[in-house]
Amino acid sequence: QVQLAESGGDSVQAGGSLRLSCAVSGSMFSIKAMGWYRQAPGKQRELVVAITSAGLINYADSVKGRFTISRDIAKNTVYLQMNSLKPEDTAVYYCNAQFWSLNQSPTWGQGTQVTVSS
Repeated sequence: QVQLAESGGDSVQAGGSLRLSCAVSGSMFSIKAMGWYRQAPGKQRELVVAITSAGLINYADSVKGRFTISRDIAKNTVYLQMNSLKPEDTAVYYCNAQFWSLNQSPTWGQGTQVTVSS
């Protein structure tokens, strides 16, 4: 069974950068798409960026040009490079995986906190 573990969250000042990692235990070949989501206090969880197994990428408008998703298949890891961070990027960031098999429900990591101060 695939499990996800995020890391890399931290507290930074506005304009700074962070790189989040999502380590995937199990085969990435069972995964149809992966995404980074975030949830700020009092707000709903929202999609930040998603990448399909074919490499198609979809960014939220709020992060276009600042965030970049990448993956290293050999390391079973997906990354989120976040540049030009803003206070409104403050949230818990979650990694998500969706599977080819209809019998597998989407999987979430435990989340990693990103705090951006002005």
